[in-house]
Amino acid sequence: MARDFGSMSELAGAMLTYNGSADVPTNAGTYVAVAVFDGAGNYGYAAGSALVTIRKATAALSWSRPAAIVFGTSLGGDQLNASADVFGSSGGAVTGLALVARHPGCVRTLIAHEPPLLELLPDAAEQRAHTEAIVDTFHRDGFGAAWMHFMRNAGYDVSPDDAPSGPAEPSEDEVRQAARFFEIDLLPTTRYRPDVDALKNSPSRVVIGIGADSGRLLSYRTSVALAELLGTTPVEFPGDHGGFLGAPTEFADTLRSMLS
Repeated sequence: MARDFGSMSELAGAMLTYNGSADVPTNAGTYVAVAVFDGAGNYGYAAGSALVTIRKATAALSWSRPAAIVFGTSLGGDQLNASADVFGSSGGAVTGLALVARHPGCVRTLIAHEPPLLELLPDAAEQRAHTEAIVDTFHRDGFGAAWMHFMRNAGYDVSPDDAPSGPAEPSEDEVRQAARFFEIDLLPTTRYRPDVDALKNSPSRVVIGIGADSGRLLSYRTSVALAELLGTTPVEFPGDHGGFLGAPTEFADTLRSMLS
């Protein structure tokens, strides 16, 4: 027999409870509903009970699809409506500096670890010629010789005995990676001129990192030069240019301390 508890709850002298409480439940679950009418006028005493189940609704999310991102078109507010902390080393540090300069507010803190900004050095013209010579070595003698040339110019103490050992013929992936670095990345990265005013006036916090053991390296000089232009003091990280590889735990500790 159907019971109209809703009607009974509005009838004088009737009481409706759920698991013994007069409060109407709103959370999902099963409740014992008990209706009691003591009787009044032409109506006698009546009582009844039933199980009431409230099922959890299925959540549904909806959002407006942002406009498509077209290559060569600057991103707008629909795509750049969040911020993040960014760490970049070497060429990645240069990318981070460009991001802060072009999109202020997207980066809370940028830690730029040893960006190789050769154009900031007093001997920039000489360094530019050295970089072009490295690319020429790659085209003439291959990536093994080019890496050795690159490392010597960067300030590492290397000799022919330090040349990487391996198969006589490099793999296709090694060839692609080397070509990308020497033909695409190296020249524009080292020739990038940071927008110092934009970096200084940005709401982003810009930290220049240098390796504790990088004093002999070219990237140490470029990092100190950039910090001087920004009016800041470089933060020392463990190891040298690749300190995150040589001392990963200590490097991560320093990184976390800068972001805390």
